Amino acid sequence: MAALTVAALLAALEAISRDRPDRVLRVTGELPCPQPSEPGPEGQAEPVEASVKASLEPFELLIFRGFSSSLSHPTGFDPDQPALPATAEMGAAELLAGPLNPSQEQRLAGPVAVEHFLDPAAWL
Repeated sequence: MAALTVAALLAALEAISRDRPDRVLRVTGELPCPQPSEPGPEGQAEPVEASVKASLEPFELLIFRGFSSSLSHPTGFDPDQPALPATAEMGAAELLAGPLNPSQEQRLAGPVAVEHFLDPAAWL
């Protein structure tokens, strides 16, 4: 079976979460973030394409009632667009009792691979 794209994975998890308003899925991972390189030998920066090096920055995303919400990065206004870019590297997911109360968080499962929660039975 081919690996799902980030957008397809999020869409599938959001669809499952619509039927489970008593659950919140927290997904963590890393986003490549461009970092400018050092200036060239003459003090001038390289062209943009050559001066960008990728570093990784952690992200945290919550999926609840059919929607994804980033806790660590801004997202676009359009809810039809994925909350993560295609270059995101999914790490792990935890299933939490919902609605989420940060002061009394209750973890029900995880951390495990995000794909584990593609099975609706894993949300029970």
